[in-house]
Parts: sequence; C-alpha cells; structure tokens
Amino acid sequence: MSHKVFSDAKTALSGVQDNMTYLVGGFGLCGIPENCILALRDSGVKNITCVSNNAGVDDFGLGLLLQTRQIKKMMSSYVGENATFEKQFMSGELELEFCPQGTLAERLRAGGAGIPGFYTPTGVGTKIAEGKEIRQFDGRDYVLEKGIIGDFAFVKAWKGDKFGNLVYRKTARNFNPMIATAGKITVAEVEELVEIGELDPDQIHTPGVFVQRIFQGSNYEKRIEQRTVQKRV
Repeated sequence: MSHKVFSDAKTALSGVQDNMTYLVGGFGLCGIPENCILALRDSGVKNITCVSNNAGVDDFGLGLLLQTRQIKKMMSSYVGENATFEKQFMSGELELEFCPQGTLAERLRAGGAGIPGFYTPTGVGTKIAEGKEIRQFDGRDYVLEKGIIGDFAFVKAWKGDKFGNLVYRKTARNFNPMIATAGKITVAEVEELVEIGELDPDQIHTPGVFVQRIFQGSNYEKRIEQRTVQKRV
C-alpha cells in the first residue's frame, strides 16, 4: 500500500484548492493535525469552509489560517480562546455556523456513513433550528440536521500503518474518528508510521479503508490552551 504513504504534509495535501470544504480533527489544541494545518496555510488556498470543533487559538492551530484570512466560513461548536476569530466575525469578514457539539459529531458521523440527514431534539426552539425542518415524533419536536462531507479531511493519530489503519491516544481521539470517515480524501498524520501487521487489530480505531493518504509528522508542539497549576501550600 505504498501509494498511500507520503513523505510529508506538503505532498500529502496535493490537490487542495480554493473554495473547498476542509474537515479538521481535534478538540481545543488536543489531537489537532498540526502539520496539515501548517501545510494548508503555506499552500495559500483561500475562501475555504472549515469544519472543526473549534478554531484553535490566535497563533496556533486553525488560528494560523484565520491570521492569513484563508477561512471564509467556520462550522464549529465552540469558538472561544481566539480573539482573531472574534474580530473577523464581528466585522463581517468571517461566516459562522454554530452547531451543538454532539450534533456536530453526529453530522460528521452521518456524512461518513452515507446518511444524508437525521432528526434530533437538540436546538429545537432556538436559533439553531431557524429555517430547518421540524417534525414531531411521539409528541416531541425534532429538528432535521444534515450530514457533513468534506472535500478533504485532516486527522491526527498516535500510530498508523501503511494501509492507513489508525490508533489514537486517549483524549486525542476526540473528533478524529468521525472526521476520518467523512472526507472525500482523508489525510492522516501520525506520530509513528509502522508496517502493515504491526498494529493489534483489536486496537485499531479507524480502519485504513477510510484513509487515502498517510504520513509521519514531525515537530509536534502539543500546546495546552490554558495551563492551571496548584499553588504550593
């Protein structure tokens, strides 16, 4: 499966273009595809729609793409920690589609499973439901939400093999498994790339059938958004 293995993020992102939809794994700064984000920034693509739980911080993660004004629209469940995001949204430069966190996860999972839409009670009676179909089941209102599919999906895993099977590490799993299934082209960056057969089949979180490109990343910072420590007594 050597055709899936790429030397670095730049070559793995071949084919990215303006006006595409990109799905980006991670939660806060945990489990984000750092190398892919940097390569996407350096590619210079613009007017992109970015689907991710959040937009990173001002100088890291997706905040780097906001700095260069490459993102036209964000689809997220949380956008705190980022003053650049706030300024661009308040000035009208940046479009925003808020999506409840669980609904966002399910929209991505649905997209990856070939499900065009589903009904959920989350958001009924709020701005989230405005303009969307509402149906009643067993006396309760539900709002129709559509599955999400991206032109590219970028995920980060702890280990992967040359077929694209992925293992995530603890909370760094977060949105990555859903996003990995929902891209027309899924690019996985891993901390350790191993030969086929080296991963325990029972420990694989994302089967390689969902992954089209994989590479071993480097220079991971793994930042923490806000570090809180206990004072000595």
